[in-house]
Amino acid sequence: MNMSPRIPVVDLEDGWRDVLAGVAKLKCILDGSNVVHFFPDEYMHLYTTVYNMCTQKPPNDYSQVLYDRYKQALDDHIESVVLPSLNEKHGEFLLREIVQRWEKHKLMVRWLRRFFDYLDRYYVTRRSLDSLKDLGWSSFRDLVFDKLKSTVATIVIGMIDDEREGNLIDRALLKNALDIYVEIGDSQLNYYSDDFEQSFLNGTTDYYSKKAQTWILENSCPEYMLKAEECLQKEKDRVANYLHSTTEPKLFAAALFELIDRRAEEILNKENSGCKVLLCDEKTEDLARMFRLFSRITDGLLPVSKIFKEHVIAEGMSLLKHATDAANSRKDEKKGVVVGLPEQDFVRNVIELHDKYMAYVTNCFQSNSVFHKALKEAFEVFCNKDVVGCSSAELFAAYCDSILKRGGSEKLSDEAIDESLEKVVKLLTYLSDKDLFVEFHRKKLGRRLLFDKNTNDEHERILLSKLKQFFGGQFTSKMEGMLKDITLAKEHQSSFEEYVSNNPESNPLIDLNVTVLTTGYWPTYKNSDINLPLEMVKCVEVFKEYYRSDKQHRKLTWIFSLGNCVVIGNFDAKPVEFVLNTYQAALLLLFNEADKLSYSDIVSQLKLSDDDAVRLLHSLSCAKYKILNKEPSNRVISPEDEFEFNSKFIDRMRRIKVPLPQIDEKKKVVDDVNKDRRFAIDASLVRIMKSRKVLGHQQLVAECVEQLSRMFKPDIKIIKRRIEDLISREYLERDSENAQTYKYLA
Repeated sequence: MNMSPRIPVVDLEDGWRDVLAGVAKLKCILDGSNVVHFFPDEYMHLYTTVYNMCTQKPPNDYSQVLYDRYKQALDDHIESVVLPSLNEKHGEFLLREIVQRWEKHKLMVRWLRRFFDYLDRYYVTRRSLDSLKDLGWSSFRDLVFDKLKSTVATIVIGMIDDEREGNLIDRALLKNALDIYVEIGDSQLNYYSDDFEQSFLNGTTDYYSKKAQTWILENSCPEYMLKAEECLQKEKDRVANYLHSTTEPKLFAAALFELIDRRAEEILNKENSGCKVLLCDEKTEDLARMFRLFSRITDGLLPVSKIFKEHVIAEGMSLLKHATDAANSRKDEKKGVVVGLPEQDFVRNVIELHDKYMAYVTNCFQSNSVFHKALKEAFEVFCNKDVVGCSSAELFAAYCDSILKRGGSEKLSDEAIDESLEKVVKLLTYLSDKDLFVEFHRKKLGRRLLFDKNTNDEHERILLSKLKQFFGGQFTSKMEGMLKDITLAKEHQSSFEEYVSNNPESNPLIDLNVTVLTTGYWPTYKNSDINLPLEMVKCVEVFKEYYRSDKQHRKLTWIFSLGNCVVIGNFDAKPVEFVLNTYQAALLLLFNEADKLSYSDIVSQLKLSDDDAVRLLHSLSCAKYKILNKEPSNRVISPEDEFEFNSKFIDRMRRIKVPLPQIDEKKKVVDDVNKDRRFAIDASLVRIMKSRKVLGHQQLVAECVEQLSRMFKPDIKIIKRRIEDLISREYLERDSENAQTYKYLA
């Protein structure tokens, strides 16, 4: 039987001598000596030697001895070669040397692990010892890194400070040096964070604390922010170039705190260049930079938004004062009345102001909700102020009226009208009394639909659509009904004309146009029973007969105050057509039967009230067109006056519209709105109590205010009065145990 040759036992010292020879050659290779690299048979000899020494039977198993001597060989190399080379270097040269030595040490450990691979894979694993890699790196850490880490950190921080001052440094060297902190801890970052990062962050804080203190004194607010933003960006670049990524949030926070957070108040209130000045000077780029910087600190935008809000309020109040001064300057010195409302200029300026600062919110402040809120609160302040006795709701309604009447004074295009209406509707969201605007707007809408032949129904519908989108269908339902009525009225008129043509005996021989309206949709109009002339009476009877034949169950109520008539006046010079109110026409027709009439004759024949009689007679005898002569000849109408037809009247126009003095209906509108508010408050209180059954006074009031605030801001005192009224009407009762609690009575 053939026996395999017996492998001789490798003696410890003999085998180690071979290993040391390999280590010596490895050192020469790493030091750059002119030595040929390991040949395969050399590598295999070293590997086999270690293998045999680890696999021999005891007492010749030298695994533990080799494990210990592996580390000792590395320690000896470090103490004899590495440390002396490091001890004679300083500053950046020391940094460069330690980086080189660390790279060589890693290579040395990698090659030695190949020689000792069997030991690492079996013995080390079986005994749960540190791997040869960990053992090799710990050798460098214990003998080199622990001694020099503070020095290295100081050198690195110094180089970074040099770079901050604008000097060029070797970034690659810094990255390699800092990688040692990461690698030496096997990527656990404990050495990086404990031995470098904390010191670096402390140094950063000190550096920027000194810089900020100097810059805030020497530079304006925009210059300071520019430097701060550049520094913060450079710190981010610094992380990308050589610091570990986990340092970025800490580094940025440290620099930001010193540059912005600690100096926030000084920056914002910097004399001659702070936030207020930037807003006044329209420095949009600097404001955008301020937003970027202050948005990074906790609650940093709140003081900026506060200044922004105060600035917008000041601008708005300035517009308000300007409008008031302009209105006062237009007052009639004798009568002390405002000649013309300032609504167009004021509302147009408010729209321009809103456009301007909405652009700030969008572009400079990146549509941040804090600034949207600030802008809203600012506009709510001055948009709810009165201008020369006119409420903002009235002004906005008047502005819409002017826009919808053929594009206003500027004769706007259809696109410009749509854009203007969109902007007005956005401003309406700032009004607290939206219901008051609705009533004023409804009043003016009625006049446009009834009297303005050039009204563009499409524009009216566009405005209602926008209002409905912002405030809901309840906001616009009545006005939509008004537009619908006008459309139906045109159909009624066509049907009436067809009826007259089919019934010649009913023809009043006068062109008659009747607009039928639905009572619930339209504002309430003053109406008086007046004795109409026979011609007008016949017209009324003919239309009544037609309407009964078409709508048997509906009742017609005639509002003659809204009617218009065309009356021809035959004067000595030439005939003139007058466009008159129905009452004016009825009054003039009296002079077909008499040359002269007294005030009392006119009042008794027409059954007019004194107020109406004074207005009518003033418009016909004392105003621009003196169709009637008055005795005595003055501008005051009195019961003793007498009037006669002015046959000598002459005017270059063949058709004249004779206006009636305007009646100030503001008080009536306000009264109507207050009445509707009482109903709305009652409905809200009942709705809340119906769902809650029992509720305390404060909670009931709070919920009522919240429900109604979409349309108007209810007065707490009025809410209390409405609660008392509901109690008296037995909708609610007070809890016998708690007077501040109410129960709902089903």
